[in-house]
Amino acid sequence: MALKGYFEGFEQRSIEVEKDIFINTFVGGSGDEAILLLHGHPENYLIWRDIAPELAKHYRVVVTDLRGYGDSSKPKGLEDHSNYSKRVMARDQVSVMEKLGIEQFHVVGHDRGARVAHRLILDYPEKALTCTMMDILPTYDMYEQTSREFATKYWHWFFYIQKYPFPEQALGADPAFFIRFNLLNKVGPEAAQRFPEEVLNEYIRCYSDPACVHGICEDYRAAATIDLEHDKVDRTRPIKTPLLALWGANGVVGKLWDVLAGWKQFAEDVQGFGVPNCGHFVPEEKPEMCLEAMIKFFDEKRRG
Repeated sequence: MALKGYFEGFEQRSIEVEKDIFINTFVGGSGDEAILLLHGHPENYLIWRDIAPELAKHYRVVVTDLRGYGDSSKPKGLEDHSNYSKRVMARDQVSVMEKLGIEQFHVVGHDRGARVAHRLILDYPEKALTCTMMDILPTYDMYEQTSREFATKYWHWFFYIQKYPFPEQALGADPAFFIRFNLLNKVGPEAAQRFPEEVLNEYIRCYSDPACVHGICEDYRAAATIDLEHDKVDRTRPIKTPLLALWGANGVVGKLWDVLAGWKQFAEDVQGFGVPNCGHFVPEEKPEMCLEAMIKFFDEKRRG
């Protein structure tokens, strides 16, 4: 069930995308165009709590939990981590949309969800009207350009990929501490008020499931192995889907990289900006600014 007080008017569905793999899905709103919203780590669909209801006034909106996260299926990772590759996770999302009768849509992702969105527009360019990616650059580039500062701030990238079951055991020892440390230490005092206790408790509930911690570790293990193989093949293939890149001006990605220049290496149509006074959790810290930028972008591309 949706957390009480959030996503009013949305229908919750559990959609089977392959045998015994179900994606927790919320569907709301109506309109001529649809939007798919994909969350990041270590969260779930709730990151869109201030954005999805507003978008639903004008669009059909689909919000999901990624495979391995929230209340979606969390299969045991395969030896090569391929069942958590972004290729498979993107296919999950395309299957959700197809089963809802939606053939084309805007895709919006934050953090891990943006990495799934990146693979989606590479593998299914005909599906995506536009793509909005929040606080990422391509995984391949971020690994290749790792510095001491990045590794210190993004320590979890390198911890999660250690061999099973070491990170699972350590990270699952105190889920409440981890969630609060991970979220609230990355935002300022003003933004911390954007994370009400009931939302934090819902993130903690999901992260308290050992299968969820395992699924998250497998997501990162795939990112450091099979995803890099897939991404390397596609580095010379230009992205034709119009891109909107948003990032936290005070976050690690925005401080260490020129985000627009990074995406312009790979895509033909890119725009975006660093969201002022914002850390990593862009859609939760600055939802109003995200909404304004997204709607303007959608309208512009519709006119185009």
